[in-house]
Amino acid sequence: MRFAAAALSGAVIFLPPLAAQAQDNGWRVDIVSLDGAKVADVFLADVGGGPAIVAETRNGAFFAVTFGEDGASVSRLADFTRPRPARRDGMLPDGEVSTGTKGIAEAWLTGPTRRYPHGIMGDTIEASGIRVVTAEGKILETTLGPNSVFEDRLARLADVDGDGRDEVIVVRSYLDAGAALAVYEVRDGALRRMAEAPAIGRPSRWLNPVGVADFDGDGVPELAAVITPHIGGILKIYSVEGDVLVEEAATGRGFSNHFIGSRELGLSAMADANGDGVTDIFVPSADRGALRIVTFAGGEFSEIANLPLPARVNTALVRAPGAAGPTFVFGLSDGRLAVVRRN
Repeated sequence: MRFAAAALSGAVIFLPPLAAQAQDNGWRVDIVSLDGAKVADVFLADVGGGPAIVAETRNGAFFAVTFGEDGASVSRLADFTRPRPARRDGMLPDGEVSTGTKGIAEAWLTGPTRRYPHGIMGDTIEASGIRVVTAEGKILETTLGPNSVFEDRLARLADVDGDGRDEVIVVRSYLDAGAALAVYEVRDGALRRMAEAPAIGRPSRWLNPVGVADFDGDGVPELAAVITPHIGGILKIYSVEGDVLVEEAATGRGFSNHFIGSRELGLSAMADANGDGVTDIFVPSADRGALRIVTFAGGEFSEIANLPLPARVNTALVRAPGAAGPTFVFGLSDGRLAVVRRN
């Protein structure tokens, strides 16, 4: 991968040669040091009039990573201010607002509560409700009873049943049975539970969603999640059958898309990795020391590539806008950047 000067405001930096590189089955990961700075977070933002990946360092500096015909360009942003997250009435202190265009304009978690003291994301404040704003501007809300919480930071929006309208995907945790993947829908003028998977079965057991796509190629959307990502996580895909999320396929242990105490839930991603028209999953290994690219095409699990890393995955996997083919950038626990792409 060629790294060049970026045509962006701020001081352009010169990057040293790639510090490490791994390759497997046509995929590669390049490791880059940002002028000695340590990466703390990676996110997508508007830079110079267009979207770009921004890496924030531990000392508060910002670097833009952009992609074009000549490869990747990196520059230091001298006057960049990170956008403040949106806030809404009643939402969690560290909650996020999800936005959509398919029937639901906004969704967020509400009703902070301490009735479930698991604290897997750094505090013991969880949510007791979901609030949405429909495309017509109507505000709808649902609230849980005392036996469960939404152990999550965001109400994800995706079309789960293929009807062209978004549903809300959340992690619902029962005080006596742990986490379950749950879906809510707008129906008959109310926000109602649509379907839910069986709970893990023990308290203080959690899961982290990956996303919604047609993961097996049957033309029907599925939901993917890593079950117990801190204790040898299992990657599962579910489909909607009536009011139940039914497990379609699962792996053995060996995956993780979260680490204890982190508020970052985006350590996995989705893209067609091998050009077969089926969405595949990019997810760290159980120790986060490798990035695994896996598929459920045809309903069977297989691994496309396994890319060892010199340090653990530590930030969200952010897809690079403008790159030729699926390309993801993320930070490592040693403060360097990783860039994953087809070779």
